[in-house]
Amino acid sequence: MNHFPKWTAKDIPKQSGRSAVITGTGGLGYETALELAKHGAEVILAGRDKSKGEGAVKQIRNTVSSANIRFEELDLASLASVQAFGERMNKERQRLDLLINNAGVMTPPTRKATKDGFELQFGTNYLGHFALTAHLMPLLRKGTKPRVVHLSSIAHRKGAIHFDDLQFERRYHAMEAYSQSKMAMLMFALELQRRSDASGWGVTSIPVHPGISRTELILNGAGPSSPAGIVRRTLGPIFFQPAAQGALPTLFAATSPQAKGGTYYGPGGFSELRGLPKPGKIAPQALNPAVASRLWEVSEQLTHVAFDQIASNMHL
Repeated sequence: MNHFPKWTAKDIPKQSGRSAVITGTGGLGYETALELAKHGAEVILAGRDKSKGEGAVKQIRNTVSSANIRFEELDLASLASVQAFGERMNKERQRLDLLINNAGVMTPPTRKATKDGFELQFGTNYLGHFALTAHLMPLLRKGTKPRVVHLSSIAHRKGAIHFDDLQFERRYHAMEAYSQSKMAMLMFALELQRRSDASGWGVTSIPVHPGISRTELILNGAGPSSPAGIVRRTLGPIFFQPAAQGALPTLFAATSPQAKGGTYYGPGGFSELRGLPKPGKIAPQALNPAVASRLWEVSEQLTHVAFDQIASNMHL
């Protein structure tokens, strides 16, 4: 690990001919889309806020005159919206090379629910992406060396999957719910790689985390006047890395020939808080395949998707 190369956005290989769907239009999603567009990929930036998404696309086009990028509406807190997005993509596209499950919400102070009644963080950060990945599997399987990149977090280390109260209906604790959602994303990424290998899906699945980056995540969740929001505003410029640097592990996983399926990447500096991409530490509880398999089954039931069925219905 000491010999891991210093990797920056300058090392991104040419992406001409590759297509990507990225969820989340600000912060890390924006920086990821900008770099992929700069390097020639076709980018679909997906989010729930049309004006914000179209603004991001316009900004990227202003920076990269040759950018092949557009916005598509997608609300991860609504399974109907996820399904509709998947149907649109499958109807209009032949294939997809890259899916970046990036969007997220963090620590709303009181329990909120998605349109389907899931706890907001578990529903948006994890279940929405689980369903989205299933709906896009036919396109990914037709892609060229297809990859799915999943955003987890250093918060996963304190996370556990609370099967007895997945939606935090009995007792809501914002950070615990956030940690569970990011633990679920990491376990999903690892399990998707295992199942892809076992079933010959040909899809590479890679989990990443951005360390602590200057994005709107806390401000949008807990709010700017919350303790977390105040810390972020006052200490952020000193301790937190810029969003462009936080996006490097994602970009490494998405584009580097050295990135390996089932390996977790994050910043390589002190406590993985900042720095250039390196393999990161996975908490022991995330490596339990029995829990991952159970989580997968529960997730299929909750989201009404079946990966095996989708895969077997494909005419490749």
